[in-house]
Amino acid sequence: MYKQESEEQKKYLQKLKARKRLITALRILLLIFIFVFWEAVTRFNWLDPFIFSSPGRMLNTFIRLYNEGSLMTHIFTTLWETVVGFLLGTIFGILIAIILWLSETCSRVLEPYLVVANALPKIALGPVFIVWMGAGPVAIITVAVTVSLIVTVLEVYTGFLETDSEKIRLVQSFGANRKQVLTKVVLPSSFPVMMNALKVNVGMSWVGVIVGEFLVSKAGLGYLIVYGGQVFQLDLVMTSVLILSVLAALMYFGVQLLGKWISEKY
Repeated sequence: MYKQESEEQKKYLQKLKARKRLITALRILLLIFIFVFWEAVTRFNWLDPFIFSSPGRMLNTFIRLYNEGSLMTHIFTTLWETVVGFLLGTIFGILIAIILWLSETCSRVLEPYLVVANALPKIALGPVFIVWMGAGPVAIITVAVTVSLIVTVLEVYTGFLETDSEKIRLVQSFGANRKQVLTKVVLPSSFPVMMNALKVNVGMSWVGVIVGEFLVSKAGLGYLIVYGGQVFQLDLVMTSVLILSVLAALMYFGVQLLGKWISEKY
């Protein structure tokens, strides 16, 4: 009986792996189809390649930027600003959520302000930050932090409040204080919520940095997009957008792998 159950389980796991490989293959094929179709419709002039660009033209633009030596400068500029904004927004967001959970008075006082701040279009504050901090990376990173901070606070704090009350009462019955409840129950239980907040922050940080570079920058992918639009080089715009998409996807999957590694290790 044990051997039969083991064989069934093995077949089930193999079926799951085969389905996962199929999904991955279909994703890759879909991406290839999109680029091939895009190239074909521009080659046959069904779409204007000047306006819509094409994979071939973007590849030539990518090679040109690389040969000029400016490509990596723009990529690393945007990537550095995004990573710093992502880390600061996530760390401070989680810390503020912890403070709100530890102090009910503090959470009640700040709750309406957090709701208003979340509804406020933070991007509108970009020019203000530029005036305060100057036209440089600090202002761009501040925009990125502002965009992601409030979302992190609200999402993580909500996750803290949804922790199983029975578990909290159990550790309190053994004499645990509020800080011990936080470290022993709330934080471990809210780990999936915090990882989801990190995933959301990836996109928010990229949005904040690109908007900041739209407003003021001398380098970066946002700068290339604005410059390409101003001089009607749509190949440059689309190439920058494609690079941006690849970097954002890699960062997202990196956060996903980090969460999986932490879950397996602890």
